[in-house]
Amino acid sequence: MEVQIYLHFHDSEINPGAVDFNEVGISAMHRVASAGNMANSVRPRKEKRLTYVLNDADDTKHCAGVNSLAVLKSSATDGCDYLFTGSRDGTLKRWTLAEDGATCSATFESHVDWVNDAVLTGSNTLVSCSSDTTVKVWNGLSEGSCIKTLRQHSDYVTSLASAEKNSNVIASAGLGGEVFIWDLEAALTPTSKSGDATEEDCSNGVNGSVSSLPMTSIRPIGSSNNISLQSQSQAYIPVTAKGHKESVYALAMSESGSLLVSGGTEKVVRVWDARSGSKTMKLKGHTDNIRALLLDSTGRFCISGSSDSMIRLWDLGQQRCVHSYAVHTDSVWSLASTPTFSHVYSGGRDLSLYLTDLATRESVLLCTKEHPILQLALHDDSIWVATTDSSVHRWPAEVRNPQKIFQRGGSFLAGNLSFSRARVSIEGSTPVPVYKEPSLSIPGTPGIVQHEILNNRRHVLTKDTAGTVKLWEITRGTVIQNYGEVSFEKKKEELFEMVSIPAWFTVDNRLGSLAVHLDTPQCFSAEMYSADLNIPGKPEDDKVNLARETLKGLLAHWLTKRKQRFGSQALSNGEAPAGKDVPTRNLTASRIEVDGNADNDAAVYPPFEFSAASPPSIITEGSQSGPWRKKITDLDGTEDEKDMPWWVMDCVMNNRLPPRENTKCSFYLHPCEGSSVQILTQGKLSAPRILRIHKVINYVIEKMVLDKPLDSISSDGTAGTPGGQVTHPAIGGDSLFRTGLKPWQKLKPSIEILCSNQVLSPDMSLATVIGLYLSGPE
Repeated sequence: MEVQIYLHFHDSEINPGAVDFNEVGISAMHRVASAGNMANSVRPRKEKRLTYVLNDADDTKHCAGVNSLAVLKSSATDGCDYLFTGSRDGTLKRWTLAEDGATCSATFESHVDWVNDAVLTGSNTLVSCSSDTTVKVWNGLSEGSCIKTLRQHSDYVTSLASAEKNSNVIASAGLGGEVFIWDLEAALTPTSKSGDATEEDCSNGVNGSVSSLPMTSIRPIGSSNNISLQSQSQAYIPVTAKGHKESVYALAMSESGSLLVSGGTEKVVRVWDARSGSKTMKLKGHTDNIRALLLDSTGRFCISGSSDSMIRLWDLGQQRCVHSYAVHTDSVWSLASTPTFSHVYSGGRDLSLYLTDLATRESVLLCTKEHPILQLALHDDSIWVATTDSSVHRWPAEVRNPQKIFQRGGSFLAGNLSFSRARVSIEGSTPVPVYKEPSLSIPGTPGIVQHEILNNRRHVLTKDTAGTVKLWEITRGTVIQNYGEVSFEKKKEELFEMVSIPAWFTVDNRLGSLAVHLDTPQCFSAEMYSADLNIPGKPEDDKVNLARETLKGLLAHWLTKRKQRFGSQALSNGEAPAGKDVPTRNLTASRIEVDGNADNDAAVYPPFEFSAASPPSIITEGSQSGPWRKKITDLDGTEDEKDMPWWVMDCVMNNRLPPRENTKCSFYLHPCEGSSVQILTQGKLSAPRILRIHKVINYVIEKMVLDKPLDSISSDGTAGTPGGQVTHPAIGGDSLFRTGLKPWQKLKPSIEILCSNQVLSPDMSLATVIGLYLSGPE
């Protein structure tokens, strides 16, 4: 027997924003999926976000462009030279250098956005700045420990400068024209704070909210060791160099730390007295953004590189430009000079590294790259080159005797007008590079440049800079399929599924890797049946909240460490051990709900187990600390609500979820026109949106009247439920099939469910059908 049943949704279920599967075929689904990729939504977020960054395989390599380089020469106690790299992947790395190779000996992970610059000062102090608006101070020879976070900037921090002979002074600059000069010793001195401030808050450094306090001048070289602070109860405030009206991209400081030069989008070089922050002069000449600056050891001469493709030499004593060099055909982004300031190495957007004699104007092309050059660092007789690629290369440079390179031939005289160099290039007289291959390379891994969230809301398709297409399972943070170099668009179409699941996370690839963002309460909107997740030992009809289980997997190590530290009382009902805080908000029943279907324990199901070999990193913040980043395996259990969002802890520790939108939908079932079959369910039915159509079919078979009414059907035709309402256990349960054959089972009827004149696949969910329903007539 074949029976056709018409499924009709209640008007309240019709959502104008739902997926229209039939509008333009596959492309419609892809467009909807792409909407989930927007990391920076205009929707206001009142609660703190939790982000986890996925790592693929080798975490000892950068996966995005390298913005900064710094070389630490060997000391008497350690015969190794070190190279420090800061990357757009948000991390810094220390490389132990040998003649024939380099080994990553430490990763410095705390910034939550691009690392834009890094400098070394003193014997082993590393200072970095980032687009996360912070300046961080590290012990460069540690395993990656951050000493302090300085939070004075209000926008991206783009550049740093240090004084070679005064290890106590650094300067930082960024967008919005902010330039600060720091007394490091004073900035690193702990301050006593009132209230509930934590040690973590103190270690995270200076908060810009105290800018109304009087300034503190930095100490000149040779001054006493007495720390110049307002008082031990007030935070240190750096000297502010006020004058820039626009963004600053370049800084340089004299050896003594008394003189500072800066440049940016105003196209002028500004000179400052670094001790007071007062302006001393403004030098005009460039016609575009200034991107790189150098000062000689005396503080008299300055070299600038600009997006106008020009290099200029300035005499600060005469307050004028004494030479200009047309060497590049595009923006100059990086500069390095020989110790005597007689020659300058320059690189930039034209992919070329040049060496120029500042006196004779003679230039030579050292090498060409495949990517724009972002940073240079001299090391003995070589030069390290960083680009927008994740790899770093060392090239011969003859730093001690640069004339050796000119003796090889192939040099040219730099013009003094930018168009002269461009014209030479156009006419085909481009110089031949002296070197074809680097002497040493530190390879990176290809960064992700394209991604697509698939409709099942568990998988993300990515493409990296090498053209490799991979499929990620974000609930486990792992690559489940490497397709190699194939068409991203074609693979996306192949993986298309006719399924509708709420967008419970967003993704971006700004750091060269997948960053998955979870925001409450919408992250808790997606559920699946355990059978669809293939969870062994769990009843197939149990609903699994994807965000809750993902958070449990992410924080499994933290929860274990916390239990070891504070005992089992720290893991239940939000009861805190003495001296520690856990979520203590007054979470009333109107605000939260307990996930009654989930086991109230720390068990992690296989589809949510994250790899300990390549663990993801968490980026988040709590009630008192600023944003931070740390690998999930580095969490020690002491992190609490001051460090992490309260809703994350409440979910993982107390099994509580915030209130969510109704996860059920209402619909009607009617025999198709012309059918003689009677369905004794004339009222409105309700069921979870994730319910599969095959469960509806089972329900229909149970309620059909084929020969005579079943005793279990009530006389009013409502299946014995008030108001015709049928809840999930009545429709989706399997108890009807466990105890012998029913009368209707012997007849083995064939049931088809239709909606909008389309036969529905038994594997479809009601949520998917709602999307289909919108595209056709009722």
